[in-house]
Amino acid sequence: MTDLTDDLGALRAELLKRVADAGDEAALEQVRVETLGKKGVVTLRMASLGQVAPERRREVGQANNELKNAVTQAIAERQAVLGKAARAAKLAAERIDVTLPVAPEAEGHIHPISQTIEEIAQIFAEMGFTIAEGPEIENDFNNFTALNMPEDHPARQMHDTFYLPPGADGTARVLRTHTSPVQVRTMMSQKPPIRIIAPGRTYRSDYDMTHTPMFHQVEGLVIDESTHMGHLRGCLIEFLRAFFQIDDLPLRFRPSFFPFTEPSAEIDIGCSRKGGQLKLGNFGDWLEIGGCGMVHPKVLENCGIDPTRYQGFAFGMGIERMAMLKYGIPDLRTFFDADLRWLRHYGFSFLDQPSLGLGLTR
Repeated sequence: MTDLTDDLGALRAELLKRVADAGDEAALEQVRVETLGKKGVVTLRMASLGQVAPERRREVGQANNELKNAVTQAIAERQAVLGKAARAAKLAAERIDVTLPVAPEAEGHIHPISQTIEEIAQIFAEMGFTIAEGPEIENDFNNFTALNMPEDHPARQMHDTFYLPPGADGTARVLRTHTSPVQVRTMMSQKPPIRIIAPGRTYRSDYDMTHTPMFHQVEGLVIDESTHMGHLRGCLIEFLRAFFQIDDLPLRFRPSFFPFTEPSAEIDIGCSRKGGQLKLGNFGDWLEIGGCGMVHPKVLENCGIDPTRYQGFAFGMGIERMAMLKYGIPDLRTFFDADLRWLRHYGFSFLDQPSLGLGLTR
């Protein structure tokens, strides 16, 4: 221990120099421990005050306090300087260069549903269609009645439809079971000619490998004074060949029944199932892809359009089903599992934008 009779001026200069020379916070902490810690130089001097002659204790004690205060203040000031420098260095090290490319592991992907909707919209845009939208919570009239569905129609039953509490006016409300209400709203708000597609979410009470409670549909509607079944067939041939990028994809129309179209038909496309593998093309087998028909005169009348003057066609297809067929996705439920591994495999880069009318035959 330093003798209590030593020159405190020299000791003070030495300790302050050590504080000033500390290059980082760790070195400064070491100086603090050796100076002001339990066994530090200043602490031991103050603890040994009892060894000083009584007549000098006041003088030596005051000198030791001054030394302690000077060293404490110097350490605090140095700590502020070193702390500021450390924060600046940390910020500089953590700075992100926003001009650098995104790291591959952080790359996002476009969901196959979003990509498929974009492809559908692009193809129909070249055909002159516009996109129409509507609410997912619909009233009973738009979802059922206007579409010529009687009160006892199976689609109205609770086991198929998600019913909601009535609206403020007592109107029955449902989660729309198809995007056909968008067609109804369009016909009630616009005068013919009309040429729209209506992609969007729909809801039905069902869940298995090929059904989910929420799914996506795209429906199309054309209303004018001269449209006929031949136009419907040509439109769908052009669209499906462009979408699947198969120039000779065969189509057939099987007679069917829908309350909102007359005549009505199921749409089949050519395929092969040899070897347990499904392949689209002109191979002699058939796969159902959607429904279509000429808009029923009662639907036109319910929407305020004169059925003696106007006629048109409508069609509908499941977007998940189309994506599964085009991109080889085996299970419908995986679209909604939020599995990043699945999305990395089946997802699309933001650069994978479909060309307008890609694959359209002329």
